[in-house]
Amino acid sequence: MSAPITELEASLPEGSVVTDPATSDTYRHDSASFCTAGTPLAVVRPITTEQVQTVLRWASAHQVPVVPQGARTGLSGGANAIDGALMVSMVRMDRIVEIDEVDQVAVVEPGVINADLSRTVADVGLFYPPDPSSWEMSTIGGNLATNAGGLCCVKYGVTADFVRGLEVVLADGEVVRVGRRTAKGVAGYDLTRLMVGSEGTLGIITQATLALRPAPEPALTMAAVFDKTADAMTAVARIMASGLRPSMMEFLDGPSIRAVQAYRDMGLPVDAEALLITQSDRGSLAAADVAAMGAMCEELGATEVAVAGDAAESAMLTQARRLVNPAVEELGATLVDDVAVPRAHLVDLLAGMDRIAADNDVLVVCPGHIGDGNMHPTVVFDRGDAAAAERAQLAFDAIMRLALELGGTITGEHGVGLLKKTWLRRELGERSYALQQSIKSVFDPQGILNPGKVL
Repeated sequence: MSAPITELEASLPEGSVVTDPATSDTYRHDSASFCTAGTPLAVVRPITTEQVQTVLRWASAHQVPVVPQGARTGLSGGANAIDGALMVSMVRMDRIVEIDEVDQVAVVEPGVINADLSRTVADVGLFYPPDPSSWEMSTIGGNLATNAGGLCCVKYGVTADFVRGLEVVLADGEVVRVGRRTAKGVAGYDLTRLMVGSEGTLGIITQATLALRPAPEPALTMAAVFDKTADAMTAVARIMASGLRPSMMEFLDGPSIRAVQAYRDMGLPVDAEALLITQSDRGSLAAADVAAMGAMCEELGATEVAVAGDAAESAMLTQARRLVNPAVEELGATLVDDVAVPRAHLVDLLAGMDRIAADNDVLVVCPGHIGDGNMHPTVVFDRGDAAAAERAQLAFDAIMRLALELGGTITGEHGVGLLKKTWLRRELGERSYALQQSIKSVFDPQGILNPGKVL
């Protein structure tokens, strides 16, 4: 063991620094495929902001790279190790510090699980909307790092829309507080928004002040089955243009439907080519909302429309959407994409993905948050087949190229990480890319914070 790591161990509580390879190996990577992962120097598990400061002061003094991590549920390789790096696991900083019912904010540490926060604030009649599909496992810190979205985004927005302020430890160990607690505030540049989505490349978030909403009434759900994907896309456009504001609008294509039904019997129609699931949480108006959405779907070609009669039936339909990821993983190795396009181009995106799948002889399964145009095309291929893996990568890249051609983006909520790093410059353009590199150098002049990710 080298003297510098011994020095770090001596400055932190016993057990905070883990150097045993058998343990540290489990922290090498997140849940992404096709992303390299190095061998870390050690894993550090702080429980206070002061301990994070100690870690970064040591890392800065010795020019050791630092990779922050949450629950490692990410899908872009953003939390993957590089050789000789300190992996800073934030999961033990898991306190809900405060819930303020008057100002409707929660102050939390980054290791708090998303679903735990949602349930805790619900107990006092409040609501934290961001709900990624991994909400039972993913941490608030990880959600902040990638600006995660979720099923409620179509009405409520993404993580950044609920961040008032942050406590951040910079690369040199100094603590800064950005943002504010108040509902309004425009003093200075918006460094809070800059930090959210920066994937640990600008600082390590140690506390967040999050905006809450009054809890809505339990949502009611409508599910519509289509024989033609294009008809489902037309229904999405009609609903979104109608003036209704669904609190959820999710899409499963035919392969997704069949994968979920094979994984767990949910009574899904395995011969369908598209399933649209929408919700309304407008209390006494919810029943009329879902009925109206169902009527639009029937008018536009839905072969079957089911409207949930109560919250329990609604939860069952929503569960079908949340089961897509584990269900698809049963089909083979997966490479998960995360593109978003304007809703007007959703038909073109889905049709283009069919062509890409055929051209590369792979299966592309495509669920998504269709209400805001954020789709998750997932390339499925045979495990252990090198040729199939190569074709999967070609299909993955072709889907990102298609999204950009349609005026979209390479990532709607998963982040850039390692997986999409080579595509970022193409989306941003040279000048914007250079500006982002300059910002990175201001916050992290030695380049020790999550190096090799994003930029």
